[in-house]
Amino acid sequence: MSKIERTIEELYADDPERADAVAFGRKTGVDRRGFLGGAGLAAMGAVVGGSIPFAANMPGGLIPAAMAQDKPAAPAAAADKAPKPFEFPGKDPKLTLLGDRPLVAETPPELLDDETTPFGKFYIRNNGQIPEEAKDPDKWEITIDGEVNKPFKITLGELKSKFKPQTIRAVLECGGNGRSGFQPPARGNQWTTGGAGCAEWTGVSLADVLKMAELKQSGIYTAHYGADQHLSGDPKRLTLSRGVRIAKAMDPNSMIVFAMNGQPLPNIHGGPVRLLYPGWTGSASQKWLNRIWIRDKEHDGPGMTNFSYRTPIKPMIPGDKGDPKNFKILESMPVRSIITNPANGAKLAAGTRKLDLRGASWAGDNTVKAVDVSTDYGARWKPANLGQPKNKYDWQRWTASVDFPTDGYYEIWVRATDSNGAMQPHTTGDWNPQGYGGNAMHRIAVLVG
Repeated sequence: MSKIERTIEELYADDPERADAVAFGRKTGVDRRGFLGGAGLAAMGAVVGGSIPFAANMPGGLIPAAMAQDKPAAPAAAADKAPKPFEFPGKDPKLTLLGDRPLVAETPPELLDDETTPFGKFYIRNNGQIPEEAKDPDKWEITIDGEVNKPFKITLGELKSKFKPQTIRAVLECGGNGRSGFQPPARGNQWTTGGAGCAEWTGVSLADVLKMAELKQSGIYTAHYGADQHLSGDPKRLTLSRGVRIAKAMDPNSMIVFAMNGQPLPNIHGGPVRLLYPGWTGSASQKWLNRIWIRDKEHDGPGMTNFSYRTPIKPMIPGDKGDPKNFKILESMPVRSIITNPANGAKLAAGTRKLDLRGASWAGDNTVKAVDVSTDYGARWKPANLGQPKNKYDWQRWTASVDFPTDGYYEIWVRATDSNGAMQPHTTGDWNPQGYGGNAMHRIAVLVG
């Protein structure tokens, strides 16, 4: 009988505490922390590369951060679990390729250390085929119709000349960011923390454009359409068509965007023109925008029904099929914080007793009220210095310093709390079939000595 080999991720996904015993011979105390009688401590220390000063606080069933390395989980059936190399013109090759059809790539947290995310470090998310770059961007046409008194078509050139431009720095985040934390695994690209970036977006107020169309009182929802063709190549099949409540469309920060970081909007990010609904799931910010249809009911296009971009109203059993009636549309993204310096797996010189940290935090429609860090597996928390946003929907950078009592293996954890008091959970909760809203606290491994 052949031996069945399994990855450490697969072991911990099936039964975390049994994985501790199988992989390291570990047993925990009644509080499900530490190493009962020291069982497994030496084995785990050998794997992570050093002694574990706060071993007594280590939760049972938690795969060490040194072994996780912020890499997305591979499907259990995948024959080759090694990450594929990423190449795209102008993009940092350190981006992690999550899928090539459609093209999807996330940004490792250490590449998100800039105040403003450069084009080269910004994540990529597509749902269909990437259209050819527009030869004459100013002739690109957008239709505004539906529940309006004055439907019209307008070119990008006309949009620029007729409406006042505005620029904001805002986070754009994929609705599936954090999906890899769900157990059992949820469907879709296995994002870790890198399905987000914070760029400077220039465009015009969507509200101003819609006012020109004179919305009817019956118009309560938008429906968006883009020029990207379905992966099948069938021109009759829509790739993605999402929408938002009119209240969000009329928010002064909702925009029709034509520039990113002071440059014409790149084709890979929806150029020459896209929508931007800051704070909400990125899929609502339609790329290659060519139509906004105002509707008298909630939009029901691809990406709007069943479990697509929806989270449970009442908690469901992880792994269950779920009932679409128990799901609501994901709008504002949950609070999140990440460590951007140092990178996971950092090795420090022997005798290092202090480390300065940097990171970013954001909270959808809300602001971040507090960021805290821990080096002893959450037993104690230390407040970070939290910066102010440049404008609403900007991320908030933070700094902190932590102390190391001795050489050894440490995990640095970070959690954020938003202006409504919602705090990042210890592990990913609120399981749903397509893995939306996962925002477990971020952690990295650091080895001293």
